[in-house]
Amino acid sequence: MNWNQLISMDQLTEIKIKSIEKPQLIFKHSTRCSISIMALNRFERGEAASNVDFYLLDLLSFRNISNEIADQFNVHHQSPQILLIHKGECIFDESHNAIAMDEVAEQVALLA
Repeated sequence: MNWNQLISMDQLTEIKIKSIEKPQLIFKHSTRCSISIMALNRFERGEAASNVDFYLLDLLSFRNISNEIADQFNVHHQSPQILLIHKGECIFDESHNAIAMDEVAEQVALLA
């Protein structure tokens, strides 16, 4: 899995712009939460959805970015949480044990 580290607010604008051409996925991860660690490991074991850029946010280090994600994409904050961004909007989000790579692949397939 090739993660892009989400470490600046400016990247949110880049994600929105890139999402016009290609879906973007944000994984909000808590490095001190066993559920988050389990969800990330399970997610990474899945076959990566094609034609998607993946961003990993350490929300303990970058809580301000996590809050901005909730505001910009109009989603309730969860941890762990994935958000699939397409054409500047969050079209799919899941949290905790519902996070699954196959679900992401299905959502991406619907966009084709």
